[in-house]
Amino acid sequence: MRRIAIDAADIRILCAVQHHGHLSKIRLSELVNLSPTPCWIRFNRLREAGLIRGYHADIALDKLTDVIRVVVTVSLKGHRSADFHRFEHHINQIDEIVECTATGGGMDYILKVVTLSLPAFQGVMEELLSADLGIDRYMTYITTREIKSAQPNLTNLMTDPRN
Repeated sequence: MRRIAIDAADIRILCAVQHHGHLSKIRLSELVNLSPTPCWIRFNRLREAGLIRGYHADIALDKLTDVIRVVVTVSLKGHRSADFHRFEHHINQIDEIVECTATGGGMDYILKVVTLSLPAFQGVMEELLSADLGIDRYMTYITTREIKSAQPNLTNLMTDPRN
């Protein structure tokens, strides 16, 4: 994957957007301490390069309804490219699966599932198992409470400690 070269001002722009979401040209320039036009040019370059994939609100689901959150680890029987592609394509069609991460090691995937009830979660799992996706084994972990959910600190990630 080709990486785009960014500097400290670009990092400030990305941090502002990550923290505040969609911002006006003026507000973004104020937050990153750049004049509006150069700031907006940089912002558009970062967006066009694919560094900003979208804007999302962090909804407090617990204030709307009771939900069940389950973490599921999945191991597939086969490990060919077609096996992974079939599984991933199917996962992307299921709204209740809100995250899916491919992993190396003992399990192939980690899923985060959000449903209204345990029977609804069981229905999601039964649908996965009946879809002939080559699931060898899976483990479920009921989430009892969320301790931390955050975006990474971009400034820390972009600063080389060796310098």
